Amino acid sequence: MKALTWQGTGKITCETVPDPKIEHDRDVVIKVTACAICGSDLHLMGGFMPTMEHGDVLGHETMGEVIEVGKSVGNLKVGDRIVVPFTICCGECRQCKWGNWSCCERTNPNGKLQAETFGYPLAGLFGFSHITGGIPGGQAEYLRVPYADVGPIKVPDGLTDEQVLFLSDIFPTAYQAAEHCDIGPEDTVAIWGCGPVGVLAVKSCFLLGAKRVIAIDSVPERLALAREAGAETINFDTENVQETLMEMTHGLGPDSVIEAVGMESHGADTMAQKVSSAIMAATTSMERAFALNQALLACRPGGIVSMPGVFAGPAGPVMLGLLMNKGLTLKTGQTHMIRYLQPLMERIQKGEIDPSFIISHRSTNLEDGPALYEKFRDKKDNCTKVIFKPHG
Repeated sequence: MKALTWQGTGKITCETVPDPKIEHDRDVVIKVTACAICGSDLHLMGGFMPTMEHGDVLGHETMGEVIEVGKSVGNLKVGDRIVVPFTICCGECRQCKWGNWSCCERTNPNGKLQAETFGYPLAGLFGFSHITGGIPGGQAEYLRVPYADVGPIKVPDGLTDEQVLFLSDIFPTAYQAAEHCDIGPEDTVAIWGCGPVGVLAVKSCFLLGAKRVIAIDSVPERLALAREAGAETINFDTENVQETLMEMTHGLGPDSVIEAVGMESHGADTMAQKVSSAIMAATTSMERAFALNQALLACRPGGIVSMPGVFAGPAGPVMLGLLMNKGLTLKTGQTHMIRYLQPLMERIQKGEIDPSFIISHRSTNLEDGPALYEKFRDKKDNCTKVIFKPHG
């Protein structure tokens, strides 16, 4: 089969790799009908995630049609359309039973390696790195889905692939980020980053009852998408973010903030941020926390900082003094996908949201993948979200 593979920093190629097969009784194999490039995939492309190996199959936003079923999978059958969450969960360990699905203790086959860094093993992830399991991803014609009796959700009749594909990651990720804000009916939420997660977080904040959402970015097409989703916007290239937020909120500040950028953020307003910028520019091993620091500064005292943006290792400097002295609450973590799949599927069915509005580029040929990765990374051709339909 054809698949998109990692071949070193900055190099993604389309290769022919072996077809997946049933390896365990709880597996299914799907024919991939739709998959997408995620911002997290750009971290892999950029070489920011450790333990990638040449030839690793990428992709963790995937759905498709079941074509083979392991003998212990009783809830799925050949022909079912399913969306596959990016986290792999056993459903039996203590973390799964507590509802902490992304902290599953059993599904990462390289859990001992991960525990050396994080102290504990966490859930295996599709198409990411070997520290998260080295499990082949879904930017491919076919995908093996381990523990398929727990994670995937069936797609009801009448819904298109484009409507439901983002249940695989970015819609639940955005919704969890908004839910972490404990939004009240008079609340203002500020969001750093108007990429796919940030824009869906705008929508999610309104679904949860926010009065105002203010979105911060510098890319014109992303700011336009945020406005289409209902947000007011700030362009950090032309405006001082802190000063503008204070003007927009009459000095009160946002009640909660969402940092949807992560390790590759850039920019600085204040003197402290400029100092940290200089330090980080000279320390290439450090992940960049510019957006996080702006969010910490902007959030009103006693507010909530929600952080779905991905970090992999040391980041800094981070203004922990703001977090402590302002009495802020920080909420973060990989998304507990299974908690959100059914409720968000129902919102899509009811017509409350159609996540497909973020799609800008479509392809039926995985060989277009390397060029589309570059276009998405470089924000060219108004590229906001790429999906593939490998079988046409």
